[in-house]
Amino acid sequence: MQVDEEAVGAVLNRLRRAQGQLAGVIAMIEAGRDCKDVVTQLAAVSRALDRAGFKIVASGMRQCMAAADEDGAPMSEAELEKLFLALA
Repeated sequence: MQVDEEAVGAVLNRLRRAQGQLAGVIAMIEAGRDCKDVVTQLAAVSRALDRAGFKIVASGMRQCMAAADEDGAPMSEAELEKLFLALA
């Protein structure tokens, strides 16, 4: 399975945003910035990663519901639940 073409752009943008924000967190820590500022920036990284992860999982779930695996069997509800809960 791959991230569907409609989701790829959004996923990459969110991951790049998180990458830039994480670089900012590292620079803030190295510069000795206030802990509150670091935590606030780190929360932004977490949100960007969560949103990218959700988009990836949602894309995968759509594909799983629309298609069968190599054996011809659709993904079970338990497998879908595990995939969804991987974001938690």
